[in-house]
Amino acid sequence: MYAIVKTGGKQYKAEKADLLIVDKLEGEPGTKIELDTVVMVCDGENVTLGSPFVKGAKVTMEIVRQGKAKKIDGFNYKAKKNERKRWGHRQPQTHVRITDVVAGK
Repeated sequence: MYAIVKTGGKQYKAEKADLLIVDKLEGEPGTKIELDTVVMVCDGENVTLGSPFVKGAKVTMEIVRQGKAKKIDGFNYKAKKNERKRWGHRQPQTHVRITDVVAGK
């Protein structure tokens, strides 16, 4: 059984015991989180779609660690003006382990 869950403006396939890397969620490692923004649940041959979410469905997950993604380096310049600017960004992210997927109605 798996579910498609929405968090951080993105959708992820969540199956029991999977490790997902999602946009930052608040909490310390070991914290349990329940998401009820389940878009779809598939239980073998039965597929339940939500409009927009499946009622009663939820995904339980545990935070494994908080971290950052790889650094993105950028460089802006304007030709013939001697304007140059280097910048970098590391997106904060959370590693979560799916502990349970509950199908709704």
